[in-house]
Amino acid sequence: MQWFEALVLGIVQGLTEYLPVSSSGHLAIGQALFGLGDGAENLSFTVAVHVATVLSTIVVLWKEIIWIFTDLFAWIKSLFVASDDGKTLIQKAKTMNEGTQYTLNILVSMIPVAIVGLFFKDAVEEVFGSGLFVVGICLMVTAFLLSFSYFSAPRQRERISVRDAFIIGIAQACAVLPGLSRSGSTIATGLLLGNNKEKLAQFSFLMVIPPILGEALLDVKDISEVGVSTAMAGLSPMALIVGFLAAFVSGLFACKWMINIVKKGKLIWFAVYCAIIGITIIVLR
Repeated sequence: MQWFEALVLGIVQGLTEYLPVSSSGHLAIGQALFGLGDGAENLSFTVAVHVATVLSTIVVLWKEIIWIFTDLFAWIKSLFVASDDGKTLIQKAKTMNEGTQYTLNILVSMIPVAIVGLFFKDAVEEVFGSGLFVVGICLMVTAFLLSFSYFSAPRQRERISVRDAFIIGIAQACAVLPGLSRSGSTIATGLLLGNNKEKLAQFSFLMVIPPILGEALLDVKDISEVGVSTAMAGLSPMALIVGFLAAFVSGLFACKWMINIVKKGKLIWFAVYCAIIGITIIVLR
């Protein structure tokens, strides 16, 4: 992989991780256009650009992250204060502040993707494959979800419930298929459930941090099995650095942009884009 290819793929990853058009699908398309195979060097590059997009999320949403941890630590502290009285402890445990409830929602949303990622990811890939035809079909499914959520207009609720968080988590777990957008699936599902647009976009981007880091750790394990020298054989340090920086910078832009797009409810244009790209891939593959 040359530095220019890493630059393009890094930008693609950073943009499409947040835009509802599937980062995994576009990376597969980009690698196919550049003639890059499925070697270990691509796995190393994928880990780098995914970590870069996580960092961009943290930078954009740092205020929300600090608020979550501040409320969580305040709740934990209140439990220690009440620990000398059993009834008071139980009451305090049940009375969560907003940030702690938010943390609970994120943890609940992780359950489906953790189960699929740890136990069924390989089986899913064996059944459905990972070629461009699958990418094209899944992009069409993404287009349908975005269109359906756009034309459906349920009454919006201010808070995301635990039940909704779990259902949104199921949508995220389904996005293990290349071409099925993670952000598109979670945001569309949340909108169909009647959640507030702005808060849903933030929740969608925050809930994705643990799964991406978890997936990166699993990939690192695979890299360690083949050996670092083998994993970096076709990937120069310059290409890795360029790809990382490109994904980080483009991720900053895309994260901010996507939150504003969800607020305005203009996801239909991404549905059109996914449909066009999906049909094109299916026809020309």
